Amino acid sequence: MNAMLLLIIAAAVLVCGYVFYGKWLADQWGIDAGRRTPAHELADGVDYVAAHPYIVLGHHFSSIAGAGPINGPIQAAIFGWVPVTLWVLVGGIFFGAMHDFGSLFASIRHKGQTLAIVVRDNMDGTAKTLFTIFAYLTLVLIVAAFASIVAGTFGVTGNVQADERNMTTASVSFFYIVAAILWGLFFRGRKLSGASHISLAIVVLVLCIMAGMSFHPIALTPNQWIVVLAVYILVASLAPVWILLQPRDYLSSYLLYGLIVVAFVGIIGAGLEGKAGLDIPAFTGFSSSNIAVDASGTPILDADGNPVINKAATSGYLFPALFITVACGAISGFHSLVASGTTSKQIDTEAHAKPIGFGGMLLECLVAIISLCAVGFAWSQYRAGGFAAPTQVFASGLSGVMANVFGPQAQDISYQLLILAVSAFCLTSLDTATRLARYMFQELWIPVGESLDTLTGWRKVLANSYVATIITVAFGICLSMTGYTIIWPLFGAANQLLAGLALLAVATWLKNMGRNCKMFYLPMVFMMLVTLTSLTITIVQKAGVLFSGDMTAQASGFMGVVVQLVIAVLLFVLAIVLTVRGAKTLREKPRVHDAAA
Repeated sequence: MNAMLLLIIAAAVLVCGYVFYGKWLADQWGIDAGRRTPAHELADGVDYVAAHPYIVLGHHFSSIAGAGPINGPIQAAIFGWVPVTLWVLVGGIFFGAMHDFGSLFASIRHKGQTLAIVVRDNMDGTAKTLFTIFAYLTLVLIVAAFASIVAGTFGVTGNVQADERNMTTASVSFFYIVAAILWGLFFRGRKLSGASHISLAIVVLVLCIMAGMSFHPIALTPNQWIVVLAVYILVASLAPVWILLQPRDYLSSYLLYGLIVVAFVGIIGAGLEGKAGLDIPAFTGFSSSNIAVDASGTPILDADGNPVINKAATSGYLFPALFITVACGAISGFHSLVASGTTSKQIDTEAHAKPIGFGGMLLECLVAIISLCAVGFAWSQYRAGGFAAPTQVFASGLSGVMANVFGPQAQDISYQLLILAVSAFCLTSLDTATRLARYMFQELWIPVGESLDTLTGWRKVLANSYVATIITVAFGICLSMTGYTIIWPLFGAANQLLAGLALLAVATWLKNMGRNCKMFYLPMVFMMLVTLTSLTITIVQKAGVLFSGDMTAQASGFMGVVVQLVIAVLLFVLAIVLTVRGAKTLREKPRVHDAAA
């Protein structure tokens, strides 16, 4: 297969999905461009701040991207390029984009509140409490993981070459933050044409990169960076969105846009020169292993005779592993929390929900296809376990293409910029996740019929934004430094369970509104089956290990196995309970009410 052809076809399919299916959904749901949005109705200058669509898209896209659309497809490439491509395109359009668009629209019609409130208003208070606790714990896990990832891309460890790159990445990110604050202060209340705004943003972005590459004196260890990040996200999640979140995410988004453009130029340029062959097999089978193999398919052994593990690849059965692993490249529950948490509070008009919610997800699908192409350019080394992480595959594959097109001097520069882009997205997702977790923690203490303003006693204390943020940051950072990796293997299933529950929540709301919600049924059922199957496999495996007493292959140890088993069982029960409650609501007659009234 030719990578250039794959990329062009995929881009054309995604554009058609946006134009035709996106428009059909907007018509079916009743998007009303003249309706007042929460950003205007509840404007408070802190969380509810209306912004231009390209600024909100920058925030939304940067927040949902993270490392997901890069890591997932690269890990799943072990199954072959055909299943990954089909799931990214079909799943991205009919599952993920609809999921993001629906979550954003439902939140807009619920005064910009989270999906937990959508669940409460359209199911019941118990379902809302269960959903809130689950979503909050998932967000805390994301905070822990992304803090560790960002600290790893910033910190020095003694490797001179890697430390130089990490210090550069940290310095550029610092200049981003300073530039964002200055941007927010300067443009607050000022009007500037779209072309001027975008041009100036690109100039600021380039200046930040140049400054960071020229001046990077800060040398901290990863653990020291985690402490710094704790202070940063504490402030960032409480600060008004216009002073940091909006401008920083907006500026960072141009890194991703630039990444897409550079990838297109590199892959198409390589294709025109006949150097864009996609070495990945079309299909490798319904089950796959992450044991490294040589060109002949023979397992590679280490010095002790043990199989070498390919750390950039997944393993397991095609169903459900493919659909759990690709995650953000096709559908991700985290997106629903971003859409209904921060993005919905910044939408200027409902007409912007489609390009931001639906279009933002399709852009992420395009990044997933680019990531798949990157694997194809480094397939032999990837299959042999030559990479420590998927991000290295991504940067190595694409920088190699750039070297083929523009010469060897382009390889080091493009590699550094690609790693920088991944780090910037993770940092963006980190403070967005902290703000979202704060929202969820606050909503956990608000009973039905009350609001933040009417709370008293201990509920009022716990629902205070400062208290909620301090608890969330402390919880997430402690988990990051002590052992989030024990439960991280379950994140994929938890994330896709969240996606299934988000689809369920939006479907029940549309049903109660008297709108067409049948397009949610298949994606909702499929995602629940994927999640339940994955959790069942985990439960059987972990229970088997405990009963057999064989802990030799368990890196997490005895307690790790126990914790994973307990959490898997709880997630399974949660999925069943909320699915039953949601199915009951869907069977009832529509309430035909206006959720924003």
